[in-house]
Amino acid sequence: MPDQAHPTELLNPAAIPQPRRYPAKGEPLIHQVNWEGLKTLYMKEVRRFFKVQTQTIWAPAITTLLFLVIFSVAMGRGSREVLGVNFATFVAPGLIAMGMMQNAFANSSFSFLAGKIQGTIVDYLMPPLTEGELMLAMVGAAITRAVLVGLALAAAMLLWPGVDLSVAHPWAVVWFGFTGAAFLALLGLLTSVWADKFDHNAAVSNFVIAPLSLLSGTFYVIDNLAPAFQTISRANPFFYVISGFRFGFLGKSDIGDTNLAVLHSAIGLGVLDAVLALIVYAVLRSGWKLKG
Repeated sequence: MPDQAHPTELLNPAAIPQPRRYPAKGEPLIHQVNWEGLKTLYMKEVRRFFKVQTQTIWAPAITTLLFLVIFSVAMGRGSREVLGVNFATFVAPGLIAMGMMQNAFANSSFSFLAGKIQGTIVDYLMPPLTEGELMLAMVGAAITRAVLVGLALAAAMLLWPGVDLSVAHPWAVVWFGFTGAAFLALLGLLTSVWADKFDHNAAVSNFVIAPLSLLSGTFYVIDNLAPAFQTISRANPFFYVISGFRFGFLGKSDIGDTNLAVLHSAIGLGVLDAVLALIVYAVLRSGWKLKG
């Protein structure tokens, strides 16, 4: 009959369906970077904050803009110069950097903490993502939010009379903006792993992030401080982020008398980010406060 197999086909081992072979238990199926999974988690985090962009992007931009308005009016419009420019132009880049850093922290410090409280932390731990991929996706989303807040702030500040955001050194704007946002994103991720409730997260934000941001030279140059307070300010990494970011716009900085000092600060921030990334990676790999 035509639908019957030929006897020679039955004797051919290649014609016999072979059972599917599965890898040994615990053996990974993805041996390289899971780019698709990394992209999926990144997009999930971006869409999460973008759904409420009024709260996560525009509200922080308007709140930070109020600092510019209040301090500019208090100091007198155009009557005071700092680093050779009017006060509004001096303070604007620092406020942009401060807004970027604070929102990078806010974004990355939320996901794990909300997952632990709501019981959805398994959604982050079960997918086939390594600790490095998990960290990269969440930090990348936090940096994305920081960039969007920075752009919104810059656009709003350009409407304020007397503000000049001409860029003198684009590399400094990009590098210090990126490393500053990455530093706070990593710190926020570490905080979300440590925190057990939103009060813990708020404590870090209110008693660590906010003071370091406001006391980082955003509204002043540290040369006006007493020597002891200058030393304390130079131990604050936020100072280098904000002053370096400002250098990108003004071409001047209170980090040092030469551009080489700014370059050293840029390298130092890169090293600091790398060290913090290794710490966060080790914590994620250990499963501390996430598994078990």
